[in-house]
Amino acid sequence: MLKLPVRLPKRLALVGLSLFFVVAGINHFVNPNFYVQIMPPYLPAHRELVYLSGVLEILGGVAVLIPGIRTTAGLGLVLLLVAIFPANLHMALNPEQFPGMSPAVLYARLPLQALFIAWAYWATRPGAST
Repeated sequence: MLKLPVRLPKRLALVGLSLFFVVAGINHFVNPNFYVQIMPPYLPAHRELVYLSGVLEILGGVAVLIPGIRTTAGLGLVLLLVAIFPANLHMALNPEQFPGMSPAVLYARLPLQALFIAWAYWATRPGAST
């Protein structure tokens, strides 16, 4: 009985994490131009990288629900979040390229990335939802 309150928040965090990444990944295919626009200019093959990150987000979002690969999937999502951080930094450093977003919002996205990393790591650790 004492474990139930501990398990429930982690289960909810895990399901939320899954939904977040699956929806975000699908959005890479629904709105690819937004993601292409935020790519730093020094990266090659913008559209291909957008689609690749979308596929990885969908796969990671599904994989965190599979107990046997959950921890590996969580680490994969952490690495993916680190890999896409330069796009968020590019947006914050070049607000004139994103007139629909205030500089405050663009800078607020940077620490949110750390929160997403912590979420993915915590929710997918062994025993996270069992």
